[in-house]
Amino acid sequence: QVQLVESGGGLVQPGGSLRLSCVVSGTIFSLYAMGWYRQAPGKQRELVASITSERRTNYADSVKGRFTISRDNAKSTVYLRMNSLKPEDTAVYYCNTGVNNMAYWGKGTLVTVSS
Repeated sequence: QVQLVESGGGLVQPGGSLRLSCVVSGTIFSLYAMGWYRQAPGKQRELVASITSERRTNYADSVKGRFTISRDNAKSTVYLRMNSLKPEDTAVYYCNTGVNNMAYWGKGTLVTVSS
């Protein structure tokens, strides 16, 4: 059973930073691309960043230059470093992967950017 567990969310002031982590179990982590998505209240879930097994990265325009996705295959963990946070970054952040044509999601971690 593939499981994803996110952590690292919380309350941060505008301009602050957070690092989210997602630990994956039940599969060979290094083989698969990983993604971070977010869903703000009343909005659709959107892709924030992704990283392939070869470590190629892709970012939403709204976070380019502020967020960095990375992975540690030895720890089966994907990270999302978020700098210069804005109130509009407030959302539940979800980790995602696809294994054998099935999509797997974590339960999410809440990030609130507010003064």
